[in-house]
Amino acid sequence: MLQDCNPRLSCFGLMKNSRDGKSYSTNLAFTPPEYMRTGRITPESVIYSFGTLLLDVLSGKHIPPSHALDLIRDRNFSMLTDSCLEGQFSNEEGTELVRLASRCLHYEPRERPNVRSMVQALAPLQKDVETPSYELMDMPQAGASSVQSLPLSPLADACSRKDLTAIHEILEKTGYKDDEGTANELSFQMWTNQMQDTLTSKKKGDSAFRQKDFTTAIDCYSQFIEVGTMVSPTIYARRCLSYLMNDMAEQALSDAMQALVISPTWPTAFYLQAAALLSLDMENEAQDALKDGCAQETSSSSGR
Repeated sequence: MLQDCNPRLSCFGLMKNSRDGKSYSTNLAFTPPEYMRTGRITPESVIYSFGTLLLDVLSGKHIPPSHALDLIRDRNFSMLTDSCLEGQFSNEEGTELVRLASRCLHYEPRERPNVRSMVQALAPLQKDVETPSYELMDMPQAGASSVQSLPLSPLADACSRKDLTAIHEILEKTGYKDDEGTANELSFQMWTNQMQDTLTSKKKGDSAFRQKDFTTAIDCYSQFIEVGTMVSPTIYARRCLSYLMNDMAEQALSDAMQALVISPTWPTAFYLQAAALLSLDMENEAQDALKDGCAQETSSSSGR
């Protein structure tokens, strides 16, 4: 029930679910330019999608990014701001939000902000950090639960404690069974040189991951991902943990987010997102990710 929840804005970038459960791209006007060029989604594409979400919140409507950037260059901020938001924030705060959105929508992916800098920019604009969103929206909450009161699976528990060794053991044991529903469109190319090279990179990455050579695992999994012919949320999950093992929390968080883009209801991706957020000292956000993962896991279990 909606009244039992603590609602938060979310965006899974390019991915939406059609009635038959398959994924498809959103309107091309809102698609990251690198996706139009290469057909591949990158962590920077998620940042672009966040920029479109920020524009939606500010304006109360869909504004194509190219048009929004023209308005920003002309300093026509009034066209970007929903009249319902008047008086809710200062001109300086509104300008900062517009500036952040424009950075997220930069044509070149490398020019977009990373997750940490976005959080640092948004944190000072949050006026009341203690009030849950359901209270801000005048919605009653019944039976809200903390992470401590939830029945945590072994992976959820390991991520909540940021026990990277335990996470590694669980991911290694799980293997690729959670990739079974992921569509790989190039099965007819299995014997081409490109596919052989791609599968070789995966095998080398799996071997390095198993042997806890996480630097090599990152390199090999990156080669697999960069080819872009096959999609695997498990590869992102394994590279996410490898990044955490190498104290690269921002990259780990990007991979956890990318796994969610591919598989929006996968509990493992939520749990790994929590572990990455804990590494970035983002305790509240980590707790939310753990709760989301538990909810997805409970839902999938009850549906069996």
